[in-house]
Amino acid sequence: MRIATYNVNGINGRLEGLLAWLAEKQPDVACLQELKAPDARFPAAALARAGYGAIWQGESRWNGVAILARDAEPIQTRRGLPGDPADTQSRYIEAAVNGVIVASLYAPNGNPRPGPKFEFKLRWLDRLHAHAAGLLASGHPVVLAGDFNIIPEPRDVYAPERWVDDALFHAKVREAYGRLLDQGWTDALRTRFPSQTVYTFWKYWRDALARDAGLRIDHLLLSPDLAPRLTDAGVDRAFRAREGASDHAAVWIELTDKKARRTKGSPTAT
Repeated sequence: MRIATYNVNGINGRLEGLLAWLAEKQPDVACLQELKAPDARFPAAALARAGYGAIWQGESRWNGVAILARDAEPIQTRRGLPGDPADTQSRYIEAAVNGVIVASLYAPNGNPRPGPKFEFKLRWLDRLHAHAAGLLASGHPVVLAGDFNIIPEPRDVYAPERWVDDALFHAKVREAYGRLLDQGWTDALRTRFPSQTVYTFWKYWRDALARDAGLRIDHLLLSPDLAPRLTDAGVDRAFRAREGASDHAAVWIELTDKKARRTKGSPTAT
C-alpha cells in the first residue's frame, strides 16, 4: 500500500501536474494540502476520470485539504481538527481507506513570530496532539500525513542558523513535534533515511532546488502497529523540477500487509 502526501500549492492551477504524478506514481492514497479552492471548485470529476475517489475540505483563497483513494472511495471519519469551534480554517480531514485511518493535515505556518499567528500555531499543534492521542487509543492503524510546517531538526534545513527565529524552526514548535513522537508515532521518512539529508520543499527563488537549499516539513507519522509494516519511503523530487510545479515534492511510503524488514538507502528522487 503506497500512501503519499503532497502540498499541491493550488490544485486547479497545477491540476495537469497532479494528474501526471498520479498517473506515473499511482499512489493508493494521496493526501493533498493547500488546495486554495472552495469546495465547489474542487476538481472531483477530473480526479474520478483518473481513477481516484476523493473527499475534501476546501477554502476559497488559502488552505484546503483532501484525501484521494485509487479505485476506492475514502470514508470520511473527521472533517476539521477538534478542540476549537471558532477555528473555521480548512486544515484537517480524515478518512478510512483499505483498513487504515489516514489524516491529511496542513498545519499553520505561524509567521510572523512573535504574534497571533504563532500563538494560533501552537494552540493548533496542542489540539493535534490531543486528537492524535485519541487516535492511538482507538487501536486503529493510523497515518498522519501532511505539511506540518515544522522543521524537526537542524539537519532538516539548509543553513539552519538562518532559521532560528522562524516559526517553522522555533524551539516550541520542534518540541510539539517531539511530543507527538513521544506518544508513539514513527517519523517514516526519517526512519527510512536515519542519517541522510532529505528535503521536501524548496523555495522558487535563488535556484533553491538546484542548490538543494531545502527544508523537510512534509511528514508521514505512523501509529505503532503500522511502523513495522514500513518497507520503503521516498521523495518525488523530479516532479518538483518540472515547469509550473508546486514548491513541495510529494513524499510517499510503502506499507506491507505484514511486519516488514526496513530498508535503508539514498532518498528516492524520480
